[in-house]
Amino acid sequence: MDWATVVGLALAIICVVSGQKLEGGELGSLVQPAAFSIVVLGTIGAVLVQTSMSSFKRGLKMVVWIFAPPVDQRKAIAVDIANWTFKARREGVLSLEMYMDSAKDRFISKGLGLIVDGVDPIKIREILDMDIGAYETEERNAVKIWEAAGGYAPTIGILGAVLGLIHVMENLTDPSKLGSGIAVAFVATIYGVGLANLFFLPIGSKLKAIVCREVNQREMLAAVFFDLASGNNSRVIEERVVGFLR
Repeated sequence: MDWATVVGLALAIICVVSGQKLEGGELGSLVQPAAFSIVVLGTIGAVLVQTSMSSFKRGLKMVVWIFAPPVDQRKAIAVDIANWTFKARREGVLSLEMYMDSAKDRFISKGLGLIVDGVDPIKIREILDMDIGAYETEERNAVKIWEAAGGYAPTIGILGAVLGLIHVMENLTDPSKLGSGIAVAFVATIYGVGLANLFFLPIGSKLKAIVCREVNQREMLAAVFFDLASGNNSRVIEERVVGFLR
């Protein structure tokens, strides 16, 4: 559990609610279903126009990472790399087949398989770089739905505010309806700006950091596989891994 996310979201909500109470306002005035529908559904619609459905679904699934991010396995992989290096130096690269068969990570299995098959080191690096590029593009496109939502929400909030003011103007002759119309107008703006800056953009930034870490892990593995296939000294491999872990 990422407690920083839990505390951050709780603090953001508490600050908004407390601010409303300290100003003497009623919490009920912040609950406007019409404004919420305009902002949330309008933002989702705008994001769907921008992105593909597969990226949208992937982005929604990734949101669990802000509470339970993938475990950083780079240090554990560094230990595995030391074992691979020792085994390859003592028994040759064909001995790495045992690690390939037991690997749970598809990228690791693929890299070790290319080494065992005797593929040229440069070709191995090209293949793995293409794999990394495809992975990074897919993940970043998914993360972009949150960044896009953070950009669209305030504007949709303004749209909701304008709709509320239109409602007000249509009922100038009926003072009893003016208050509700103005409330919807201002609350729509609050929803748009609040959701963008307290939720959508922070979520996008955290997910982007996680994706960068996952890409870094794959780049480290690709570099090590190249070294193993090239027969480079174990000291070179060790220093390369240390550099990626900094």
